[in-house]
Amino acid sequence: MKVAYHQPSLDTIYAQRTVYNGFKHAFTELGHVFLPFTAGDKLETFLDQHQPDIFLTSSHFYYRKFLDFQLLKKYRAKGMTLVTKIDFWNSPMAKFRINEASSMKNDRVLLDLLQDDLLGDFFYHVVEQDDPRMSGFQETTGATFFTLPLAADATVIQPRFDKQFATQISYVGTNLPQKKAYFDELLFPLQEMYDVRLYGQDWTATSKALGWVQRVGQYFNLPFLRSLQKPKLQLTDESSIYTSSLISVNIHEDYQRFYGGDCNERSFKIPLAGGFEVVDDVACLARYFNVGEEIVVASDTQNWFEKIEYYVRHPKEREKIIKKGQARVRHEHTYHHRVKTLLKEIGKDNKDENKAKKNS
Repeated sequence: MKVAYHQPSLDTIYAQRTVYNGFKHAFTELGHVFLPFTAGDKLETFLDQHQPDIFLTSSHFYYRKFLDFQLLKKYRAKGMTLVTKIDFWNSPMAKFRINEASSMKNDRVLLDLLQDDLLGDFFYHVVEQDDPRMSGFQETTGATFFTLPLAADATVIQPRFDKQFATQISYVGTNLPQKKAYFDELLFPLQEMYDVRLYGQDWTATSKALGWVQRVGQYFNLPFLRSLQKPKLQLTDESSIYTSSLISVNIHEDYQRFYGGDCNERSFKIPLAGGFEVVDDVACLARYFNVGEEIVVASDTQNWFEKIEYYVRHPKEREKIIKKGQARVRHEHTYHHRVKTLLKEIGKDNKDENKAKKNS
């Protein structure tokens, strides 16, 4: 099948970069034609030229500015399936996060698109079905959504030791303001006790300022500004960091801890790379892993430091958990698994297609 994936900017240096590549690599390896739809494409020309079977997009306001939902409806009538990742019904995002969507329940444009059957044929979210942030969505709109958690890109995340990344403790991620309190509480104190290395975006004032300028450039599709910064790490570097660290710590945002319905990509990438993960307590992790056997979750601040200290000193115990965690992700939590789930949920898992081939 031909799958169009809406990614307004291929120059993004933040989390959506690895999500995009995860889906791209999985769809391609599973035998599908992967077609990125970007801010530089004209929708009508793109659809006419490629005639995609599936069009994946988002309800986020940034994505909507590049879409004509009436035009998409015409192609849906011809057989194209429109799959839309929806925003939170009840958003916990702070108002100053202008790059984040507000609550769907307060977005009149989105509600009208839903009512007029324009927003999509199927909807999904990374959060679990019982997450309070989605409470009221189905009851109010009559629409349903399926859960498609984040995952690890098995084509990129593989065990690869690299001595330049060898350290006791590592953290890979963006320096988000919403994590400041947790960094102060959980991450920075580790620097006084261990060899700690931090990787990712916005760890300096200059990088953070340039990041905002770049996001503005991407929003308005300004060629120079949209690619102002390049990623500080290659896609394969992240796995080398995880493999080469005694412990890779994982810290979520405050709302993820509070609601517990979704976890980040690191939760899956660290084990797949053969790394050892100590992560803060997000409830849904217990749905994806056998906690204590496949992943180490710290219940509170004291427990965080106790577990890090223990596993730094006990390599054999680390190795047992690494092997089990890696096996779990390989079997259940790669983007290949997510693509298969998506295709099954929308009735495009090739069952009917295979039957047709056999009968022809």
